[in-house]
Formats: sequence, structure tokens, C-alpha cells
Amino acid sequence: MNEEILINFSPMETRVAVIENGMLQEVHVERNDSRGIVGNIYQGKVARVLPGMQAAFVDIGLEKAAFIHAGDIEDSAQEKPIGSLLREGQSILVQVTKDPIGSKGARLTTQMSIASRFLVYMPGASHVGVSQRIEDEDERNRIRDIVLDAIEAEGPNADDGFILRTVAEGVLPHGLHEDIAFLRLLWRKLQERAGTGKAPSIIYEDLPLALRTLRDIANPQVEKIRIDSKETFQKASEFVEQLVPELASTLEYYPGERPIFDLYNVEDEIQKALGRKVPLKSGGYLIIDQTEAMTTVDVNTGAYVGHRNLEETIFRTNLEAAKAIGRQLRLRNLGGIIILDFIDMEETEHQRQVLRTLERALEKDHVKTKVTGVSDLGLIEMTRKRTRESLEQLLCEPCASCHGTGMSKTPETVCYEIFREILRAARAFDTDTYLVLANQAVIDRMLDQEADHLAELEEFIGKTIRLQVESMYFCEQFDVVLR
Repeated sequence: MNEEILINFSPMETRVAVIENGMLQEVHVERNDSRGIVGNIYQGKVARVLPGMQAAFVDIGLEKAAFIHAGDIEDSAQEKPIGSLLREGQSILVQVTKDPIGSKGARLTTQMSIASRFLVYMPGASHVGVSQRIEDEDERNRIRDIVLDAIEAEGPNADDGFILRTVAEGVLPHGLHEDIAFLRLLWRKLQERAGTGKAPSIIYEDLPLALRTLRDIANPQVEKIRIDSKETFQKASEFVEQLVPELASTLEYYPGERPIFDLYNVEDEIQKALGRKVPLKSGGYLIIDQTEAMTTVDVNTGAYVGHRNLEETIFRTNLEAAKAIGRQLRLRNLGGIIILDFIDMEETEHQRQVLRTLERALEKDHVKTKVTGVSDLGLIEMTRKRTRESLEQLLCEPCASCHGTGMSKTPETVCYEIFREILRAARAFDTDTYLVLANQAVIDRMLDQEADHLAELEEFIGKTIRLQVESMYFCEQFDVVLR
């Protein structure tokens, strides 16, 4: 599989595109004035304890207070009441597990984890795990034993936990030993800083997006990592030389006049990823709707009629849709509960193959996913870990016209609202003329289809109604002015 990573830098933001076989698979955006804070460690101050919710709000220096549940506090294994774990005004060392999203503040934990190239370090966890993506059992045991030996060498009081990341597969022992030493030293420095810092204050900040990409996303299958900023390329080269030397040959500075994201039509693909409708090559399509509670994906045959029978047409459309859904979840960074409404299939074997195709498509995802199977209603339910905002949440905001509903009132509906408002004003005020300010489409409707009704209204109230187009008004916006 041909895989490339494009890193586009500007003074305002950094963007990363992951390309597989010439097709955009992932987009990551980090704006300099609103960087994500997942992984950051703060010396926080408990602002409010909520016994009924077994949770607390913690001030970490952001606009919105962050949220921590009792289950995310280290000492809460015995399901202790939140009041016995935290008190208002208490200083507490916490790590962000979810960025603030919408009206919700950041999500916190006291169970720390710090990532390096091959390992995730969990101080005090006393557990060594291996990424499930490493399937060879002998290799899993080999790298686990290396880490266990390193922990044992620290002595009987060693209280360290580690997770071996996917990129640890095949690594030599000295590579793991270097990572372990680096992470332990970093943790000691962070503890010293936390001991002297005042709450709220930041203790540790995760890497910027460009370097985080080299640590978390780049893998041996990546053929090229192209960077269009000389300064960012130099920082990346230094980072790679120290921590990821095997990636050195893949780094490439891109000085071309053509924007780097134009190489694979990335800009166009981003625009498409902000739309609800995703066309399939067969003529079918997906409809993707993202809400605060969940995301739904509806599969439709569209213009595809097939060449054999209806069941075969539906099966082929669902297979294509399953592959497309795997890509769209990564591309749009959709998380939380996701409901997939495939077209109903009668044959059990077809259902099994579509589910397996979806699972294979999700295997490429860097984010943890879980498919729970087909529900009694014929829906496939799944979850995808949500830590950061989706592409839509990051790049868009609710429509000023429809306020995020995705629908707006028709000119006809707005006309009748205006008529009611004029009647309301006529009963309350004494004036000679009413001036209606409205959108062009609404005024056109009042002068055409609603002209008879407008004349009847003038006769009924005995007053003159004048109309004026306001080009800056959206369809639902209007004003009735007394003259």
C-alpha cells in the first residue's frame, strides 16, 4: 500500500493529510490560537463537587471548567463517594482525555499516560499491555518480556505501567530501554514542576501537530512525509534524528510553487467531507448526519439498479458503502456512538460479508473502534473513541439562518409570519403605514403569489403596507417598522 503524509504549515495553522493509494484518508488541523489540549497535564483546582453525579468541576485555567468523574480518579477503585476523594479548593494533578467540544468542558483523569515512540507510560499502573494490532503471539511475548525485565531491574518498589504501541513490533531491546529511561526522567521532572506550581497552571504540553504526527501516525509503511515549511522541516528532522531515526529517509522538504495540498486534490476532498451526501461509484450514496448525541449513516442505492436481481444490487451497494464508511469516519474524525443503516438484506451470508468488510475497513483506523453487530432493527451499531472535535465541528459553525437544524422556513411561511406580525402591531399601535423589510425571495412572494392576501390585509387594517428588500437579510429574517 502506497502511503504518504503531507504537512502544510502556515502562521495561522498546521494541517496534516494522510494519503493512501492516492486517496485522502485523514485530515488533522491545529490552529495556533486554539490548539487541542488532549494529553496536556495541569495542576488544577477543584471548583465544585457534585455528589449526585459522582463528579467534580476542576479549574485548569480554561474558559470552561473541566469535568472529572469519580471513576477517573486513581483512589476510586472501591467506588468511594466523590466527596471523600475531592473537596472544593483542593489542588489536583490532572490530564486531559477529551478536548472541550461544543458546550462541554474538557474531560479529565488523574491516571496519567505519556507517549513516546514505542511506549505509553502510565506511572503507578503496574501493568504491561501490548497493542492488539500486533498479532504475532511470539512477538507480543518478546517485547513484553523486555519491558518487564526493565521494570524488574528498577527494584521491588518499581511502580510503572507501560503499553507497547503498534510501532514497537520488531524493535530491538535498546530502543525500548531508551524510551523507558526517557519517560521515567520526564515524569520525574513533571512531578518536580507540579510540586512548585500554583493551581491552575499547565505542567506538561503535548507536542505540536507536526511532531505528534511523526510520533503517532507515521509508520514503516509510509513512503514519503512531505513538509512545505523549511522551519518545520528542520524541527521535524531534529525530532526524527533523536527519537525516530528510521523515518529519516522518508522526510522531504517540499518547496514547490504549487500548494502541497493540491498534489492529491486534498482541498477538494476536505470540502466534500463537510457535506452530508457521499456519492458511491456504483451510483448509490451515503447520507451522514452528525448530532451531539450520535452520528447516523444511511445507505441508499440511488441510481444503481444492478445487472441481476434486487438482492444482488443491495448486496453490492452495501459492500461498497462499508468500505466508504470506514474512510469517512477517519476523514471526518467522527466519534462517539455511530449508527449505520445499511439497506436491508435477506440473506444471512450477505449480512455477514458486509459486516466483515466494514471491520476490515476499520482495521486501518488509528482510533479505537468497536462494532457491536447487527441490532434487532437491522442497524449496525458501533463506537469510535472521541477525543477531539470532528472536522465539521472544527471548520464550521451552526448556520445563522437555520441555527444548526439544517432546515430553513420557506418564503411562504415567512410571509404568513409577517402578516401575523402586522395584525399584532395593528391592534397595539396607531400608525399610518407599515414598512416590511425582508429577504428578496420573501418580498417577491408577497408581490406575486401573496399579492391578493396582502391587499386583503391592507383593507382589513385600513393602513398602507410598503415592502422593501434588504439584501443582507437571510430568508427567515424580517422587520415590521411603524411609519
